[in-house]
Formats: sequence, structure tokens, C-alpha cells
Amino acid sequence: MWYVSTRGMAPRVDFEGALFSGYAPDGGLYMPEELPQLDRETLRQWSTLSYPDLVKELCALFIGPQLISRDDLTGLIDRAFSRFRHKEVVHLSRLRNGLNVLELWHGVTYAFKDLSLGCTAQFLQRFLEKRKQRVTVVVGTSGDTGSAAIESVHGAKNVDIIVLLPKGHCTRIQELQMTTVLRENVHVFGVEGNSDELDEPIKAVFADVAFVKKHNLMSLNSINWSRVLVQMAHHFFAYFRCAPSLDTDPLPAVEVVVPTGAAGNLAAGCIAQKMGLPIHLAVAVNCNDIIHRTVQRGDFSLSRAVKPTLASAMDIQVPYNMERIFWLLSGSDSQGTRALMEQFERTQSVSLPEELHSKLSEAVASESVSDETITQTMSRCWEENWYLLCPHSAVAVSYHYQQTDRQQPSPPRCCLAPASAAKFPEAVLAAGLTPEIPPEILALESKEARCAAMRKGDDWTLMLRDTIEKLSRQRVISS
Repeated sequence: MWYVSTRGMAPRVDFEGALFSGYAPDGGLYMPEELPQLDRETLRQWSTLSYPDLVKELCALFIGPQLISRDDLTGLIDRAFSRFRHKEVVHLSRLRNGLNVLELWHGVTYAFKDLSLGCTAQFLQRFLEKRKQRVTVVVGTSGDTGSAAIESVHGAKNVDIIVLLPKGHCTRIQELQMTTVLRENVHVFGVEGNSDELDEPIKAVFADVAFVKKHNLMSLNSINWSRVLVQMAHHFFAYFRCAPSLDTDPLPAVEVVVPTGAAGNLAAGCIAQKMGLPIHLAVAVNCNDIIHRTVQRGDFSLSRAVKPTLASAMDIQVPYNMERIFWLLSGSDSQGTRALMEQFERTQSVSLPEELHSKLSEAVASESVSDETITQTMSRCWEENWYLLCPHSAVAVSYHYQQTDRQQPSPPRCCLAPASAAKFPEAVLAAGLTPEIPPEILALESKEARCAAMRKGDDWTLMLRDTIEKLSRQRVISS
């Protein structure tokens, strides 16, 4: 299996190359050169698999046994999921009036990113041992990626991790999950800016190819193909659990509702669709609505500013995985994708070509949801089901309620739930409900925290480079 850049100007790489690269050298994102097509018989065989076994099947297709043997792959994925609280790893809650909620948050940090980052970290450490190498991982976070990335590599002897979090834009719990991990290989910065602003110094550092190579830098944000790969399993699992029967011809459809910020889960769903999984996709966003405007009108342009919302992990202006979707839906047109993305980077505004917009709106429905609708949805779900939603999950469920209230005929529907309500007590209170906070999250308040400041007016890029160089010097001394 080979991977090519969405912008078509970089050499193709294998899975190991894509894992270590993040962005391709031409600024694009890696995608599989060809997608395996799954026939009806394969889908029927997969339909009884557990979530971990689906991840194994998908990873086997996209990694290849010459890089990781099937037995080793099984061991790495089992290890990645070994600390999940639920025996199924993910769990489908079937609630009233056809509401299906796929809980992706049973990992250590109570968010869906534990799933893909746990596996990615296992693959990473496997290749690092083979290379006898050490890397520095740089992560920008809007809330959940940072803690899941830290959880996946803290204490690892061959990985240092630097996390930039947007000070005051995460919940208190999200912040503490990052700042209370006092391991030698974990370095956390609180940035006086939002998640798009803190991405700028990271982009600037990764644009210096010689610096990246010299210091063995990599990213674990959802630009990394490995994360998108694991997230494809959410869509397969949702389909198999919600499809009424796989004995009909054609196979029945299932609608999967994806709440998203950077569009990694959406890209994973679009790839699953292209492989033959009969899902309809609906993307649900908060009032930072660039993806909704793109689907509805072909308007891929920045708003004046990021609006802080209750669904804070989705407070994102630049959904970088849309580039993967544009490339996929344009029939792997790297020249067109490059022109589109370079114009966007130059002007922050692009109108999609008519044909691409038409394909996007055929593949994906969309909705944008206000904070008021988020709290109303959380409240309604509690009243009808005694079930607490996190604000991000409520963004998805509000789409479900809109469709059922209109009494539109539709296929079975599954809403992805990216995080536990336990992480967002402020939003639960705003909905007039009582937070339920587990003891391990309550215990964070009494732990010592460590976080360096990146203040307005500081040169964030220089601070990041200095930290990376310092870690490299320490590496040389210790070896």
C-alpha cells in the first residue's frame, strides 16, 4: 500500500513514511494511492466483528504485512485498547425514538481520540525501536487531542512530546488532563490564543524541512494518516450495529452523523463510503461553520474570528482534513486540490468548483448548531432517556432531533459521541443538568500541574524551536 500527497508534488511513501511525516513535503496530506474495494461477502464477514477486530482488519489492509506482520499488528492494537473502561472498547447506546449513540469515549481521557492515538502511538514506538531512533512529537490541541496524545506516549523512552493548548479556551478538566502529567518526556505550553492561532508556530516549524529532519519532528494531529485510518472503524462499527439486515440486495443504508472540527472523522467516513460501505454521512458543526458553508454553498472561507462555544473542541476555523475530502471526491485530482488549497492559504477564501461542490453535497449532508440548541438537546436527551450527552455529542444528536421532528423518512441513524459529559461540567450545568464526574477526574484538581506560558507578544515560533533544540541537546548528552 502506497501513499501519495493530495498536492501531487511529493514522492509516494509507505505507511511508515506517512506515519512519520504528518504533512507531505509539498504541504499536502497523505492519502492511499488506491482504495481497496470491499465486496458484499467481505462486509458480511466483517459484520459480526468486535470494534478492535474491525480496526485490525482495516489496519491490515492499509499497512501491509511486510511492515507489520498480522500477529504483531494484533498485539499492538490489543495493547492500545488494554486500558479502556468498556469491555467492547466502544459502546452503542440505543435510546428512544431511533436515537443510536455510539460512545467513542471509554478510553483513559474520556474522548474518542484515545482510540486512534493509542494505536498510532503503538505503531510509532514499533517503528522507532526498529530504527533505533527517538522523535519529538509536536501537537496543537483544541482540547482533547493533547491529553490523548500525552496519554499514548507519556513515559515512552523514545518519544518526547510538546503540546500547545489554548489557555482559557479548553475546559478546566481538559487542561488538567494535560498539565498534571509530570513525566520527563512531556512538555506543555499554555498559549494566549485560540487553537487556530497556536497552529501557526507549529506550521512554521514544520515548514522548515531541514529543521524537521535534523530534530526528528513529527505531528500526531489528525493530519496524520494513521489517525484517520483507525477512525474509519467508527463508521464500519456504526453501520454493522445499526443496519437492519445484510441479507437484502442492495445492502441497506445507515446514516452516520459526525460532529467535527478538523474533519478527521468526516474524512474517515468519506473513505469508508468510497470503499463500498453503504453509509450516508451528515456532518454537524457548532457555529464555527466553515464545513457547513462548504457543503451547502461551496463557500470554503474563514470567518472573521473563531467564536467560543460550549462544544469547545470544535472551535476551529481551518478544518485541514477537508483537503483529503476534496482530493477524494475530485477523483484524486492533485493539481486541482493543490490550486484550491494554495488559493485558500493565500486569500483565506475559496469557492469550490461547481463539480466538486456537487459531489460534496451528494456525499454529505450538514447542519450548524448554536449553543442554545446544544443545551436544549442535552436537556431533551436527559428528559427522554436519562442520558447525559457532552456538548459535542449534542451537536450530532440535535441533527437527529431535527430530522425526526420533521418526520422525514430516513434510514437508521447513528450519532457519533466523541466525548463523555464528565469532561464538560460547565456545559452540563448550562443545560440545567447535574454533572456526573468520576473520581479519577475529580482527583485531577489535587494534582500538581506544570505548564509553560506562551504570551501575546512572545515569539511563539522561536520558543517552540528553542524547546525542540534543547530536547535534542539533552538527547545527545544522555546518549
